[in-house]
Amino acid sequence: MTRKLRCNAVALGVAVALVLTGCGGSDNSATTSANSKGLEKTTIKVGALPIPDPVALYIANAKGFFKEEGLTVEPVTITGGAAALPQIESGALDISQTNYVSTFLAVSKGKKIKLVADSYQAGPNTFNIMVPKDSPIKTVADLKGKTVMVNNLNNIATLAVETQLKVAGLTKADVKFAEKPFPEMGAAVNTGQADAGWITEPFITATQSGLGFRKLADTMTGQTENFPIAGWMATEEWAQKYPKTLAAFQRAIAKAQQLASTDRKEIEKMLPTYTKIDAKTASVITLGTFPTELNENRLQKVADLMLEYGYISSPIDVKSVIAAPAAG
Repeated sequence: MTRKLRCNAVALGVAVALVLTGCGGSDNSATTSANSKGLEKTTIKVGALPIPDPVALYIANAKGFFKEEGLTVEPVTITGGAAALPQIESGALDISQTNYVSTFLAVSKGKKIKLVADSYQAGPNTFNIMVPKDSPIKTVADLKGKTVMVNNLNNIATLAVETQLKVAGLTKADVKFAEKPFPEMGAAVNTGQADAGWITEPFITATQSGLGFRKLADTMTGQTENFPIAGWMATEEWAQKYPKTLAAFQRAIAKAQQLASTDRKEIEKMLPTYTKIDAKTASVITLGTFPTELNENRLQKVADLMLEYGYISSPIDVKSVIAAPAAG
C-alpha cells in the first residue's frame, strides 16, 4: 500500500470511529441528543432558592439527566418566587422555582404564567415561626404589635403566618412584616431587626444549633397541613416559544424528582453542594415531600385559601395555569 493510500485509510478509520463514538453517546452526546430532539434552546438559566425545595434541579444536573436531554442548565440563586417573576418576564431566567401563592397572585393580576413541574410539599416542622432563645414571646398571640420577618412579602410566608395568627385571634393588621432572604434571616432576627422569623430548613436547624432559636409555631398545621409549597414556572410566551426545550426540562426534572421522593440519601448528598449546610446537618434536617406530578386538586387548595384570606379577589381555576406534561 502506498503512503498516500495508507494516510487515506487512516483518515477514513478515524472518521468512522468518530461517527461510532457519536452514536455511542460520549462527549458529543448532549449535542447529538439536542439535534435529534430538535430543541429550540439548549442552554437555559433556572432560578432556585438555596433550600431543600428545588433539590431535584441539582440532582438532575449531577446525574446527567439534563445532559441526556441535550440541555445545559445553569442554576441562578433567587430570594423567592415573587422576586423571580420579573426575571422570567424579562428573559433573565428561562424557568424558575416559585411558591404557589406568588404564582397565583401573579395570575390574578393578569400575568401569563405556567406551572411546568411540581417541587415541594410541606411536612410537619418544615416552615416554622422562630424566635431567639431569650425572647419574651411565648405564644403566637404575643406577636401582636411585633415584626415578623419573611423571605418575600405577600407570598406563601405571609399567608402561612396569617393562618396561625387567625388561630391565635389575630389578623395581619396586628403584626408588621419585614423582608429578608432566608440565609440572612437568622442573624437579622438575632440582632433585633425583627422579633420573629418565618424560617425553613436548613435554616431552622442552623438557627437552633447555632443561635439557640426556639420554635414558636409550626405554620404547616390546620388549614395548611400538607400544603403544596413550590414548583417550577415559566411564562406562557416562553413555554409556547420553546415547547421541546420545556418538555426536555420536564422529563429530566421528573426523573430527579422521583429520586428525591424515594431516596433521602440523594437529597442529603446534594444539599451541601448548593446550600450553606454541611453533610452532618443535612442528615438531620426535617424535610417535606417531593410530589412527582402537578395535581390540580392539591394546588386548588392553595388558590382557595388565598381567596379566603383576601390575597385574590376572585377564584382561580388552577387547571388553566398548569402546562401540559412532557411527552414520552
